[in-house]
Amino acid sequence: MKGYIHIYCGDGKGKTTAALGLALRAAGANKKVLLTRFMKTNSSSELSSLSLQPNITVIPTSKVFGYYYSLSDEEKEHAYDYYSSLLKEACKKAIDENYDLLILDEVTYVYSYHFIDCDYLISFLHIKPDQLEVVLTGKHPAPELLDMADYISNIKKVRHPYDNGVLPREGIEL
Repeated sequence: MKGYIHIYCGDGKGKTTAALGLALRAAGANKKVLLTRFMKTNSSSELSSLSLQPNITVIPTSKVFGYYYSLSDEEKEHAYDYYSSLLKEACKKAIDENYDLLILDEVTYVYSYHFIDCDYLISFLHIKPDQLEVVLTGKHPAPELLDMADYISNIKKVRHPYDNGVLPREGIEL
C-alpha cells in the first residue's frame, strides 16, 4: 500500500485531534504509528490515552522554547538544534523500525520559523519509504510542503471560547 503525505493546517482547533484520530484508526488496523510533537509539552491528556495503545509510540518532547517572537537569538539556535535533532530521530526511527504512519505534530510551525533543518524535512519527504504515511500538522504550512502533500485539510476557526478569555481546559484543549 502506498503511503501519502497529509497536512492538517489552519487556525481552527482540531489539527492534532485529526492526526490522532488517524493514529487510532491505523493502530486499530494493526499498523505501527510513531508520533513526535514540536512546540508542545508532554502534559497533554491525549498522551495518557496514546500510551495505552500497543501500536503507537510517542517520542517525548523534553524541551519547549516558546514562540519565535519571544526568543533571543541564542534561544532560537538552541530550539533549532533541539527540534532538528528530534525531527531526525523520528524520521530515522520511522525508517529503521518500519513504521506505517509518522505524525509530526506542529512541524509546519517549526518549519516556517526555521526551528528545524528545513532541507532535511523536504529531503525526507522525497525519499521516505513508499509505504510510510506521513502527517504534518500546524498553522500556515509553507508552499513547498503544500506542493508535496497528497491530502490537505484546512481547519478553519469560526468561533472559539479562547476569543472570550477562556483558557485551555484539560481533556478538551489539552
